[in-house]
Amino acid sequence: MALELRGVAKVVSGKTHMHDTDLTLEKGTMNVLLGPTLAGKTTLMRLMAGLDAPTRGRILWHGKDVTGQRVQDRQVAMVYQQFINYPSMTVYDNIASPLRLMGRPRDEVDRRVNAIAEMLKLTPLLARKPLELSGGQQQRCALARALVKDAGLVLLDEPLANLDYKLREELRLEIPKIFETSGAIFVYATTEPEEALLLGGNTAALWEGRITQFGPTPQVYRQPADATTARVFSDPPMNFLSLAKVGARVVFGEGQQVPALGALADLPDGRYTGGFRANHLSLGRHNGDAVEFPARVAVTEITGSETFVHLDHGDQRWVGLIGGVHRLTPGDAVTVHLDPAHLYIFDAGGRLAAPAPYALAA
Repeated sequence: MALELRGVAKVVSGKTHMHDTDLTLEKGTMNVLLGPTLAGKTTLMRLMAGLDAPTRGRILWHGKDVTGQRVQDRQVAMVYQQFINYPSMTVYDNIASPLRLMGRPRDEVDRRVNAIAEMLKLTPLLARKPLELSGGQQQRCALARALVKDAGLVLLDEPLANLDYKLREELRLEIPKIFETSGAIFVYATTEPEEALLLGGNTAALWEGRITQFGPTPQVYRQPADATTARVFSDPPMNFLSLAKVGARVVFGEGQQVPALGALADLPDGRYTGGFRANHLSLGRHNGDAVEFPARVAVTEITGSETFVHLDHGDQRWVGLIGGVHRLTPGDAVTVHLDPAHLYIFDAGGRLAAPAPYALAA
């Protein structure tokens, strides 16, 4: 029992919005579409829902070809970033509306509306109109109307993006609980790597209309298949530097060398690109294996307990997430440190040649 995309692509006015895509989503799974704006997340969701027809390829639902089937004839529910409610109806009637359109008996409608309202903490609000609710309550109302249909496929297109931080955190915790009890296929689009990690399940990393990797979320995060996936699944995006494998040593552009240990020892000699996340860069040496790099401060952003330090290292712009408050002036020369254990190694084609040892141990 699954949703299958076989060679699905979408071309509009000669411009490719989604390249040929093969993807299988199993019943009862949470699946995150992770990528920046214009990566293809909404396009992919609209194809899954039947709101748009693919230019080529087929979409199968439980083995049946539904490529040309109307969206209203599918078991699909969708919630958008811009939540939609009927302003003249009460919350109860908003939630009940899809069940009534389906011709469900009154007692079933009442039972299911009250059950989903209880789950989403809407019970005290059922008699109100949407405009009498806060933004978060309105979004929960829209989510309840989608979930009450008992759809086999639930598509959530950045549903929390317009909510305040506290409510986003609450609903991020609630959605996996809803998913666990529904048994449906959930597909959740987001631009935030942290959100993908919180939701768990599987993640498809998207970049410019292509799925670069799909698999269990922790695996995609810890072992990105290529530099593009690593960039997508890092916030801020992954930092990169040039290096070479020479015999039993790894040599960096400034002449620093470290032993080629673990997976690095098996790499053929040659030039590579190293990648590391912002939290693995530091202003102080933490151990004797750390490599030093000269850099110049471009911008600092103090978040409270941490500081984002934007650095220029040669022609590369790096970002370090440094614990504590660091008041650095743009133009300051600094020395930053990186433990080689946190390096991902990518070959000339951008494919992962050696994962960071810490990722394999995690």
